[in-house]
Amino acid sequence: MIFLERQNCNLCEDAWAVLAAATTTEGVRRVDIDEDDDLVAEYGLRIPVLLSDEGDVLAEGVFDPTALRAALDR
Repeated sequence: MIFLERQNCNLCEDAWAVLAAATTTEGVRRVDIDEDDDLVAEYGLRIPVLLSDEGDVLAEGVFDPTALRAALDR
């Protein structure tokens, strides 16, 4: 999975905590979108965003624990 975030983003840190409570974060790649103009253009107002390895959006914005677990179980 890929976790899209920004530096100094409290919402991102909260989402990471929800993700860590739902599943192991080992192997999850954390990407600062501000280092890639294409990512900023696509996800700039949507972060944090959790993508599957295939690029599907699993969660974004405020991560709901129940919805996140359901998305991870698919």
